[in-house]
Amino acid sequence: MGLSVAHVVMKLGIRADADQVTIDATTLFVALLCACIVIGHLLEENRWFNESITSLLIGLGTGTIILLTSGGRSSRVLEFDEQLFFIYLLPPIIFNAGFQVKKKQFFRNFMTIMLFGVIGTLISFAIIAVGASQLFKKLNIAFLEMGDYLAIGAILSATDSVCTLQVLNQDETPLLYSLVFGEGVVNDATSVIGLLSAYIIKKLYFGRHSTDREVALMALMAYLSYVMAELFDLSGILTVFFCGIVMSHYTWHNVTESSRVSTKHGFATLSFIAEIFIFVYVGMDALDMEKWSFVSKSPGKSIGASSVLLGLVLVGRAAFVFPLSFLINLSKKSHSEKIEFKQQVTIWWAGLMRGAVSMALAYNKFANSGHTQVPGNAVMITSTITVVLVSTLENKNSPRPSVLMIIMQ
Repeated sequence: MGLSVAHVVMKLGIRADADQVTIDATTLFVALLCACIVIGHLLEENRWFNESITSLLIGLGTGTIILLTSGGRSSRVLEFDEQLFFIYLLPPIIFNAGFQVKKKQFFRNFMTIMLFGVIGTLISFAIIAVGASQLFKKLNIAFLEMGDYLAIGAILSATDSVCTLQVLNQDETPLLYSLVFGEGVVNDATSVIGLLSAYIIKKLYFGRHSTDREVALMALMAYLSYVMAELFDLSGILTVFFCGIVMSHYTWHNVTESSRVSTKHGFATLSFIAEIFIFVYVGMDALDMEKWSFVSKSPGKSIGASSVLLGLVLVGRAAFVFPLSFLINLSKKSHSEKIEFKQQVTIWWAGLMRGAVSMALAYNKFANSGHTQVPGNAVMITSTITVVLVSTLENKNSPRPSVLMIIMQ
């Protein structure tokens, strides 16, 4: 056969070892997800502690343990892959948000959402990109090109929709939820797949044979909308979000009762697991020593870059939330439709979060498959991680907007 027995055995042995490592890593990660669910449930009544912050802290704790046991070589059991995030983890989260969203409230504020999502993001993008290019030079952090500064502005200007889902409760604060989450989705082509699925299910009536076919078709066509949008270089996030809205309005009413229950809980479960997975990994990856080792020789640059970016995110968001809210209020005749100052503060604060989306974009721009060997790129990766951790922890440890509104009254 051209291969010796010893060579074949050796090859099989290496493969078995690699498979075992993958199984071990997967087992540990699944166990961590289970721990997040159990501990998060136990802390459910504490309004200052939810599943996302629990997952983040568990990720940080696990990363610390792995870092110590591995002699400082690694803090992760899985390698970060931005393709894994964008192709498999993000779609169920965004789709379920569209599937569960209160449509009347969302479309009632659609023009406001568009104004925040498009004009607001452009304002924030310009402030972050220009501000970073000027301030980084004053801090002697002049290792980036103009294209890099534009990338920084794009990465940090948009609200993280995944984080918003964990902080804002659409039942308690429907207006704020629709404005902030809608803004985060819009700044990331609308889907017709949802209408197609409704037509197919209505005409063929799969439910009389099996609810499994109905549920499977809804799930697959929802995912099809996302990958088709990405195939044609359109916004997959926006597409799958509106696909969820359309499916919840048309397709959901054309399936059997058992399929309605199955889809509602099934999509919510997939979204929940994906969210926990993301936060656990963010916590573990934050302690990875490879990128921090490149900035350890000049920690002042990393601290300076992180501080500048945090400040620019704060300023960039305030620069459009309050002025645009003022203009929107001028067009509203009814006082109840206006965005009060207290609500503006909440919108500004809740939208400051930067999460896994920002990390994935930063890796895609400044690293190669989760690794970086260039000190300048390492500074940008570590600075992005710092912004993500600070903004996420700060918002997760704050009272929910409904409580915050009561305190401010």
